[in-house]
Amino acid sequence: MPPHLSADRPAARSPRHGTVDALLSQTRQLRGEVDAVRREAPEDGSDPEGRWQRALCDLALHQLNDLDEHLGQLRDGPPAVAAEHRGADPGPAVPLPAPGGSLLSRVGSAEWNLLTDEASWSGELYRILGRDPSVPAPTLDELPSLVHDEDRPLLTAMVTDCLVDGKPIDGEFRIVRPGGEVRTVHMMGEPVLDADGSTASMWAVLRDVSELRRSQRTVHETRDSLQRHRQRAQTEHRLAVELQEAVLPPWHGSLRLPRHGPGALDLAARHLPSSIGAPIGGDWYDALELPDGDTLLSVGDLTGHGVTVASGMATLIGALRGMAVAGTEPGTLMGWLNQLLDASVQPALGSAVCCRYRPATRTLSWAQAGHPAPLLYRGETGRVLAAPDGVLLGATSSAAYGQAEVTLEEGDLLLLHTDGLVPRRSGTAAVRELLDLAPRLGGARTAQDCVRMVVEAFGDNAREDDACLLVVRVVS
Repeated sequence: MPPHLSADRPAARSPRHGTVDALLSQTRQLRGEVDAVRREAPEDGSDPEGRWQRALCDLALHQLNDLDEHLGQLRDGPPAVAAEHRGADPGPAVPLPAPGGSLLSRVGSAEWNLLTDEASWSGELYRILGRDPSVPAPTLDELPSLVHDEDRPLLTAMVTDCLVDGKPIDGEFRIVRPGGEVRTVHMMGEPVLDADGSTASMWAVLRDVSELRRSQRTVHETRDSLQRHRQRAQTEHRLAVELQEAVLPPWHGSLRLPRHGPGALDLAARHLPSSIGAPIGGDWYDALELPDGDTLLSVGDLTGHGVTVASGMATLIGALRGMAVAGTEPGTLMGWLNQLLDASVQPALGSAVCCRYRPATRTLSWAQAGHPAPLLYRGETGRVLAAPDGVLLGATSSAAYGQAEVTLEEGDLLLLHTDGLVPRRSGTAAVRELLDLAPRLGGARTAQDCVRMVVEAFGDNAREDDACLLVVRVVS
């Protein structure tokens, strides 16, 4: 325990001005840097992490402002002492400043003389507690009347421990100003002993920490909000992944469709997730043997991310399969999918390619809705199939979708993909890089080997969004 203060304690020596000036300079430089960080945080309030960052910066700036004023007082020395004992002429009433003003207006001192039962308050303490300086300062017995009912036992215990056991006071409590405003003050004090070691008075410094505590509460609240947001995001991500895994075809490696007869296709596919931790998107692929022996091939992308998009993707795939099984041609099928998205409760936009392959004639009928066209590799060259008309799904209810047809040959390779397969490339730039793989793909033995080559070429690069790849090889 620190030693008791003596009534005739010597004056402290002032620190060297050069050292304090250097600390002031460092504090102000740091304050400027923190303020710059704060300005970079999002201000719209929609991002929980942004709100937490701004709250932390506000708290740091609040404390740095206080540190600046503390150091300024340390450099300039104590202010002139005014006669503020009870009974002295208080002079004109000092107007009460707005809460949260300068540090000087938020730190006050007091001394209670136990021998004369007199109290001496600084002008700042009158302002903090909202008291009229013309009214005598409350004695120690009267002090609890200024304190919030719930905090009076705490103040009484701190004062008793100080006066009886010589323990320093270091605690916080709430005071109620005359207008009913509640403020939080931090009190630090010690007993002052007379020559024979008896307690002569109690000295204390009280600081209004209301704004500081409000900033700290904001930090805690925004941190808790951020943690809840992240937990929800993790849960939604897990659900979206599980839903996507349940919807996408379960086969791994190569698949042969139709399973029997001539003109079969060797198929392989891959879903490539985002490499930056982005939520699950609406990219999908599908392959299905139809009752008449044809094969359905499709890839698509629904705008957005998360569970809602994964659910919408499941709806689209289910609808697409159902209409294909019923014999609907790709162009007509796209029109019905467009109507489905347009009428959905949660409107969305999507792109897709839908193909129907007839093994008997090796013909591929296909349609597209605002989606990259399939790439056809023959030998060691590749080209983009000429796309029929088709706008994004859900863009307009009256959209019409064209249909194209191409005859394939044994050994031909089709590559269907979604946007984002080639990182940092889109449109013709992405297509060009995919077509440049033609010599390598032409030497592949299986569709799975082709998928592996594409992934090796583009799969390890930074990918901002997920993507899907479906490779189809005509084998017989």
